[in-house]
Amino acid sequence: MSAHQHAAAEKHGGHDDHEDHDDHKGHAHQGHGHAHAPANFGKAFAIGIALNLAYVVGEAFYGVVAHSLALLADAGHNLGDVLGLASAWLASILARRRPSTRYTYGLRRSSILAALSNAIVLLIVTGGIAWEGLRRLIDPEPSGGSIIMAVAAIGILINGVTALLFMAGRKDDLNINGAFMHMASDAFVALGVVIAGAVIYFTGWLWVDPAISLVVSAIIVAGTWSLLRDSMNLALDAVPPSVNAAKVEAFLRGLPGVADIHDLHIWGMSTTETALTAHLVRPGAGLDDGLLHEAAEELKEHYGISHATFQVEDGTGAHECALHSNETV
Repeated sequence: MSAHQHAAAEKHGGHDDHEDHDDHKGHAHQGHGHAHAPANFGKAFAIGIALNLAYVVGEAFYGVVAHSLALLADAGHNLGDVLGLASAWLASILARRRPSTRYTYGLRRSSILAALSNAIVLLIVTGGIAWEGLRRLIDPEPSGGSIIMAVAAIGILINGVTALLFMAGRKDDLNINGAFMHMASDAFVALGVVIAGAVIYFTGWLWVDPAISLVVSAIIVAGTWSLLRDSMNLALDAVPPSVNAAKVEAFLRGLPGVADIHDLHIWGMSTTETALTAHLVRPGAGLDDGLLHEAAEELKEHYGISHATFQVEDGTGAHECALHSNETV
């Protein structure tokens, strides 16, 4: 296959670098509402971050004053929310940055690095809180039940208000829906801390505070572990969990004239965008720009793959593709 044919195959697959990214916002992202978050929810992100950051500072302060590990654990949890909101906001802004000769995919991958670093930091902080919780279970320390109730009650209000900021877009944008669900679940965690404060206030059971801190820590680890796993997989170019690689391969093999495919790669360019490259062997069929365009559209519409690049090969010449072996990358 000539260099001209190869370039044409990539372009009409919808993924010439210049053409694809010039039309990036209106075309490649139609199946991924995440690209619109900065324009439509920038104010929501800003308000949510400001509210939660102020609450984290206040909760941590009163956690120290009241000697409450439950408040400190929840402050760590809410710090994770602030980092998560900030990362989502920053990543959605960076995703709009145009590619350059140095960063040919733009800065989309920054969202993966942000998610990975957030997960690592949260696990380290939570581990420290859990260790202290175990120590206080053995040797309980006095804690102020009334302060715990009051501060955690404010947390219910702040998390609830932040969740409402994202309610309007949760049905159309998975990223926005994730922010909504996270904030809503945090309101329930704060409710648990209020209950712990009430129990301490009325019964004087000091072990309740470290016990609740361990429960909150377990909730954080459960949520953070999946974030760590998914972000690590994306950083290692694993197939995103939302994509069924076997079905994608079957679809490509079923294209008219395709006798074989090889060097198939599917990976996440960011936490919201998926890319694919594949060599399509079509003996005697020649180039078919319409077929390549329709294949790219089908991948975007039904498999969530917004950036597909195809190399079309005849497969009958004397020169076999150097990447024909599945063990070759």
